[in-house]
Amino acid sequence: MTALTLTQANHIINTAIHVARELNMSPITVVVLDNAGHLKALQREDGASMIRQKIATAKAWGAVNMGVSSRSLAAVAEQRPDFMNALIDVSEGKIMPVPGGVLIRDQDNNLVGAVGISGDKSDQDERCAIAGIEAVGYFASV
Repeated sequence: MTALTLTQANHIINTAIHVARELNMSPITVVVLDNAGHLKALQREDGASMIRQKIATAKAWGAVNMGVSSRSLAAVAEQRPDFMNALIDVSEGKIMPVPGGVLIRDQDNNLVGAVGISGDKSDQDERCAIAGIEAVGYFASV
């Protein structure tokens, strides 16, 4: 099984921030978790509010622990709101079912970790996460 390195996590973050600046997005916070949901790396751009760290972490944590992107969790929330509310309760609020939490997979489709981004529109956050993941040669699962 492929292990996510700190060097890769930092490259994901740097690429995501670079793309956010190219798109003139609001300041973002980027969180990279390993496949067990443990923090690997985190950066908060100047001007990003402190709550963005919790939001980005919840997007990534929900994705890696449920095995689907936070975009997919958003669809579940729409289709089965009672289930999602219960899931948020049992996770002690650690899940954010909106786009911006993207799974990192290797060439054999093994789960390597997840990236969570918060700061701009959720679709734009997700776009930066995908760019970061692809920059290190992994596959983004949305």
